[in-house]
Amino acid sequence: MHDRLSSLRLLVVVIGLQVFAAAQALHVRVDLTDAPQSLFHTRLTLPATGGPMTVVYPKWIPGNHRPSGPIANLVGLHFKVGGQDIEWHRDRIEMYSFHLNVPRGAHEVEATFDTITTDSAGAGGNATTSNLLDLNWNQVVLYPEGAASDEVQCIASVRLPAGWKFGTALPVARTNGDEVEFQPASLTTLVDSPLIAGEQYREIELTPGGGAEPRHKIDMVADSETDLAMSDADIAAYKKLVAETGALFGARHYRHYDFLLTLSSAAGHHGVEHHESSDNSAAERMLLDPKEHLLEAGLMPHEFTHSWNGKYRRPADLATRNYQDPMIGDLLWVYEGLTEYLGNVLAARSGLWTGDNYRDALASTAAGMEARVGRTWRPLEDTGVSVQTLRMLGPQWSDWRRSLDYYPEGELIWLDVDTMIRQQTGNQRSLDDFCRSFHGGESGPPKVVPYTFDDVVHGLNQVAPYDWAKFLKDRVQKTEEHAPVGGIDRGGWQLVYTDKPNAFEAAIKEQFKVSNLSHSVGFALDEHGRLIDVVPGSPAFEAKLAPGMTILAVNGRKWNQHSFPEALHEAQQTKQPIVLIVENANFYKTYSIPYFDGEKHPHLERVEGKPDLLGDILKARTSSKP
Repeated sequence: MHDRLSSLRLLVVVIGLQVFAAAQALHVRVDLTDAPQSLFHTRLTLPATGGPMTVVYPKWIPGNHRPSGPIANLVGLHFKVGGQDIEWHRDRIEMYSFHLNVPRGAHEVEATFDTITTDSAGAGGNATTSNLLDLNWNQVVLYPEGAASDEVQCIASVRLPAGWKFGTALPVARTNGDEVEFQPASLTTLVDSPLIAGEQYREIELTPGGGAEPRHKIDMVADSETDLAMSDADIAAYKKLVAETGALFGARHYRHYDFLLTLSSAAGHHGVEHHESSDNSAAERMLLDPKEHLLEAGLMPHEFTHSWNGKYRRPADLATRNYQDPMIGDLLWVYEGLTEYLGNVLAARSGLWTGDNYRDALASTAAGMEARVGRTWRPLEDTGVSVQTLRMLGPQWSDWRRSLDYYPEGELIWLDVDTMIRQQTGNQRSLDDFCRSFHGGESGPPKVVPYTFDDVVHGLNQVAPYDWAKFLKDRVQKTEEHAPVGGIDRGGWQLVYTDKPNAFEAAIKEQFKVSNLSHSVGFALDEHGRLIDVVPGSPAFEAKLAPGMTILAVNGRKWNQHSFPEALHEAQQTKQPIVLIVENANFYKTYSIPYFDGEKHPHLERVEGKPDLLGDILKARTSSKP
C-alpha cells in the first residue's frame, strides 16, 4: 500500500510538472492552409505577468549571418488578453521589438498575425507556390525580449493544406488528419528545424538508422510529380555522401538527418544549414536536366557539411544566445569557405561530380576570384564582417566592391591549406585529419562548440606544425593583387585560359542566359545585351563601359547572343577594335574596344613532374560505389 501511494504521489507530481511546463511554454500554432495565397497564419500564446512587456521578432538569423528576419512581412498583428485587444507600439529605434502593457493579473498574452511568404529562407523569392511550401519558424514566432533561445520552451503545431505531406527533422508528437503537433522543443531547436510540405511529396531513405548510424533520408516536394524522379545513380551517390562524411569527420552530431529538397522554379532558391536537416531549394528540373544537375551537385553536400562546420563547430561571435544579438562574421572564410571546399570535394568523392566536373568548377572559381580587382583595397575578412551590406546587392560592380567572396576565395584558401599540409608531411597527413580532430569528437545530439581564430591555428598545428597564423592572416587580412591559387599549383595543376569553353561556365550560360567574358574583354552580359558587370582595368572598362548599359550593335550588326564570340574572333584576326553601339539611360553612343586576344575560358591543366595532390584529394575514402 505504501509503495502504491508513493507511486501515485509521484505520478501526480510528474503530471503537475508537465502542466506547469506547458503553462510556461510558448505555444505556436501555424495555419498553413492559405500557403497557395502566399500567407501563413500564426496564433501564439506567450506566458506573461501584469505590467510592461516587450516581445521581439527574430532578427539575426543563423545561416544568413545578418539581420535578415523579414519583419516587413509580418502583418495583421494583434495582442489580446482574455479575448480583449491590448495596445502595442513598435520600438522607435529597434523595429523588431514590440512594447505592451499587460493587464494586472494576466498570466498569458495571445498574439495573432499573418506572414507574407515572399521571403524564402532569407534568400528572396517566394516560400510557397500553389503546390508546396517551405516553413522557416523564425518567420512565424515572437518571443520575450532578452530570453536565451535555448531557455524558451515551445509547443508547436501546424495545419497543412488538405492532403499535403511534409518533411522535417522536428520530432512529431501526433498527427490528426492535416493537423500535426510536434514534441516540445526549445526555441533554438524549433528555429533550427524547417518544414517543407507539398501535394507532390517523395521520401527516400538513405540509411535506416536504429544502430550506431543515425537515420538519414531525403524529403522532397515539387510542383510536379515528374520532377521528383531522382535516379538510382543519384540515390546511390547520396548514400555514398553519407558514408563519406562519416569517414571524413568520424562522428555525427545529430540524432537523425533530413535532407529537405524543394524543386520549383516558382519558389526562391537557397540552401540553409541546420543541425539535423538542411533546407535546399533548386530549379524544378534539377534532377532531370544535366546542366542543372551539374550546377547544383554541390548544394546538398555543402549544407550537409555545415552540420559539422557551422552548426556543431561555430565561430564564437556567430554563436549568439538569441536572435537579437548581433553576429560578427570575420571568420566566415572558415564557416562558409571551408564548407564550400569540403562540400565540393565531397560532391566528387560521392560521385555527384566527376573529377573533370570538379576541376572545371574550380577553374571557374579561381578565374572569377582573379578578376576580383576589389581585392586590391578590400581584404577577404572584410567581406565577412560587412556581409549585411553585401548580401542582397546585385552583381553590378561586384568585381570592384567584392561580394560574398568568403565562399569562393575561402574555398581556394582551404585547398591551399590542404595541399600545404600534404606537402609538409610527405602526403601522409591532410585536411581530412584536421576535420576529424576539429569537427569530430563524440557523436550525439546537437550542441555548439565555439571556436576562435587561435583555435583554428592550434588545430592545424596539431596536424602539421607550421606558421599557420601568418599563412592565414596573409590570405584573409591583407590585400593582394592576385587570387590565392597556391593550392592549385601545389596540387599539381595550373590555371590556364584557352578558347575552349569551360563546361561549368557553359552550363551557367545555358541555364541563366549569362555570357561571362570577364576573362577576355572584361564584362558579363545577359541575353538582352545588358552589361551585368564590368571588370575595372579591363579593355571594356578602359573603353568607359559600365554595368547597366545595353549593347545594341556589334561591328555594325544588331546584337545577338552570337555577336561577341564572332567579334572576338574577328578582332583577333584583323587586329581591328570591336565597335559597339550602346544605350545608356536613353542615350546612344559608340564605343571602341581595342582587344585582340580572342576568347579566354579558364581550365586546369596538369603540370608534368608534380605530384597530383588534387587527384589524391578527390579520391573516395569509402569502398562503396555510387
